[in-house]
Amino acid sequence: MAEKRVLLLCGDYMEDHEAMVPFQALLAFGVKVDAVCPGKKTGEFCRTAVHQFSIHQTFDESRGHNFTLNATFDEVDFGTYDGLLIPGGRAPEYLAMNESVLDGVNKFSDTGKPIASICHGQLILAAAGVVKGRKCTAAPHGGPVLISAGADWVEPRNFAACVVDGNLITAATYFGHPEFIRLFVKELGGSITGSDKRILFLCGDYMEDYEIIVPFQSLQALGCHVDAVCPNKKAGDSCATAVHDFEGDQTYSEKPGHHFTLTASFEGLDASSYDALVVPGGRAPEYLALDETVLALVKQFMESKKPVASICHGQQILAAAGVLKGRKCTAYPAVKLNVVLAGAIWQEPDPIDRCFTDDNLVTGAAWPGHPEFISQLMALLGIKVSF
Repeated sequence: MAEKRVLLLCGDYMEDHEAMVPFQALLAFGVKVDAVCPGKKTGEFCRTAVHQFSIHQTFDESRGHNFTLNATFDEVDFGTYDGLLIPGGRAPEYLAMNESVLDGVNKFSDTGKPIASICHGQLILAAAGVVKGRKCTAAPHGGPVLISAGADWVEPRNFAACVVDGNLITAATYFGHPEFIRLFVKELGGSITGSDKRILFLCGDYMEDYEIIVPFQSLQALGCHVDAVCPNKKAGDSCATAVHDFEGDQTYSEKPGHHFTLTASFEGLDASSYDALVVPGGRAPEYLALDETVLALVKQFMESKKPVASICHGQQILAAAGVLKGRKCTAYPAVKLNVVLAGAIWQEPDPIDRCFTDDNLVTGAAWPGHPEFISQLMALLGIKVSF
């Protein structure tokens, strides 16, 4: 069957997670995704926003990653795509006033192909007049606009709520990504097999934001049971994350990311009940590599030959655990010293999105490599997405 093609409609200050998670998840699942923005072309980027709820009456906003576009808006034909994705954030406020955007959404809606929109993205649907008489949800403050546009408003029962009405999939916030992405894959004609797996993520404060959320929610979208733990923390606690980006400096920049909620407690963990281990990068591995209980956990997975997938600075933990001797391994270039001194056979990450599999070990250099990283882990676990 021909490759599925999806169009991702971007804009400055779209929500960081709501752009990158579905983008990289779908690429990992074998879908071609073109990310476009009005007035911008291939290779340019959109700034993103980190939105999260805290002590205030509404969400906070801070700067997220820069999201690089891989297609030019003026050159795409909406009619050639099998699905349309619309992230939320602040971008939809002005994209909803762009006649080229609304014309494209209308043409797409007329084909009956799936449209998936999340959070504030529904402002564009309302402006395009495609929600009239359709069941639709969004972040709660989107309700008045959607009701005025004639939608059959569905109050979100929680921030993970999703609603399907024919070819229209809407979600309240990025907390709903696993179901949102899974429903979109289904509407594209996809089927998922081999997903009865239990995956463990090893977390810590200031792990890289994308490197936890993208693989975590991608594996959830596949139907896997996914748990995230952190030493000295329990289920329901959170870890701070870091936004690491490449902005022309001699090394990556760092900004505060989203808070990530843990799903299980580290103490008393039964590692033998999991089928694979994932180790995100960021700054957390610097101190997690000093924790003997962490090193023992990594050794247990490696000695049992279960899949272990580690990215970027996560390989600092593998090096400290002494499990890399004689193994082919890549990492963020600044971590090469750790990897080589640990006895690994260094694999040059050129380009930076390259990932490598050596028996049960998957390693990646940085978050741009997530599609390969996730798909290589899926292969080890026997998980397939077919269209």
